Amino acid sequence: MSVEEVRNYLSQWGLHKGVMEMKNSSATVELAAEAVGVIPARIAKTLSFKQGDTCLLIVTAGDAKIDNTKFKSVFGMKAKMLSAEEVETLTGHPVGGVCPFALKNSDIQVCTDISMKRFDTVYPACGSGNSAVELTCDELFTASQSSGWIDVCKGWQSEQV
Repeated sequence: MSVEEVRNYLSQWGLHKGVMEMKNSSATVELAAEAVGVIPARIAKTLSFKQGDTCLLIVTAGDAKIDNTKFKSVFGMKAKMLSAEEVETLTGHPVGGVCPFALKNSDIQVCTDISMKRFDTVYPACGSGNSAVELTCDELFTASQSSGWIDVCKGWQSEQV
């Protein structure tokens, strides 16, 4: 998938005009935060986990980490991240540009973690290691076609906005 495909996908909600392509890499939380000029916590990182023959995507705040106990309680399975090859094969996006938009497979479940709700806007990637878009949490929820807000992360509660 390309940034252009993500832009086209986001156009159905009128969110395509905000897609940014940077000269510098935004492939990690720290690089993305530097590229868009925000604190790392406001980067909406998309994590990919094995779920049967497909995958599960969880979008979290940049400073959040998966809490294995919470994850197992919500999904009934151990959190096992995909390899880089599996990520691109299943989502259509490379590691560093994984986002919950314009996914290769329509059977991928997307969930949004409450760790992002403390911010007015967050910045998910847009299909490449040098792209992002600023969205409200409601816009992210809608455009990602999230199946729900979940609480599966730790390490972010002490962060003050």
